[in-house]
Amino acid sequence: MYALPQLPDDRRPLPIGIFDSGIGGLTVARALAQALPNEDFVYFGDTAHMPYGEKSVAALQAYSIKITEMLLKQPCKAIVIACNTASATAYELVREYVGTRALVANVIEPTVAYLAGTFAGKRVGLIGTRQTVQTNAYLRRLQDQGATVELHSLATPLLAAMIEEGFYANNVSREAIHTYLSQPELEGIEALVLACTHYPLIKPQIEAFYQGQAVEVLDCSVLVARRVAQALGQHLLLNPKQTPGTFRFFVSDYTRSFEASSRLFFGQEVHLELYPLWR
Repeated sequence: MYALPQLPDDRRPLPIGIFDSGIGGLTVARALAQALPNEDFVYFGDTAHMPYGEKSVAALQAYSIKITEMLLKQPCKAIVIACNTASATAYELVREYVGTRALVANVIEPTVAYLAGTFAGKRVGLIGTRQTVQTNAYLRRLQDQGATVELHSLATPLLAAMIEEGFYANNVSREAIHTYLSQPELEGIEALVLACTHYPLIKPQIEAFYQGQAVEVLDCSVLVARRVAQALGQHLLLNPKQTPGTFRFFVSDYTRSFEASSRLFFGQEVHLELYPLWR
């Protein structure tokens, strides 16, 4: 294992690291860039191992630690696990591994806090990968807070893979969404948690399904960006520069869909740097 670099006394100019299995975390990256326009970012898409939702816990933890090593090497002042599956299975391990070298954030905690404060005593639906749903990470954290949210979860494994292949905002995604959201687990809900960072890409179609119904569709990316900005401020780690931030994009395997989606998200040509996790 390589030695990590000595961190400077002033960490404020260091970038924020973000990782996901592929393009889903770009929704979080975009929200962070909007909330923190002067920060620099390093994004890692583990495209060689996507989708994460069908992987074992041991594999997900191994990927997460390996990516965390890479981001610490940059070095990054904060690491955002922009994947619900990795957040549910590897957050505590990553936080222990990082220690005091960087802040660590995940996409579950801010959403749970919002649910607990807004939907007490109400029926809320959640859709995510099999791994995210099977861990019951959201329910366990709600129970830890003593929240009375009535959470009903449904695994929707086809959606992330469909989005990674570029099948969103079309008839393919529309039919899949209609089939999943019509399941009895989601009847009578007042809010729907998009518990996969890929899903905001199909949020307009999900909202169209609920048109005329009082169902709030929750995109966690905005909540996560707000929490990260708050944490950086509390720890005096906000970048003091007044110029726009930059992005570096790394992938563990080159895919055309990732390049096209990242260009779509950021409105400009995006240079992808190849970084295999195991060299």
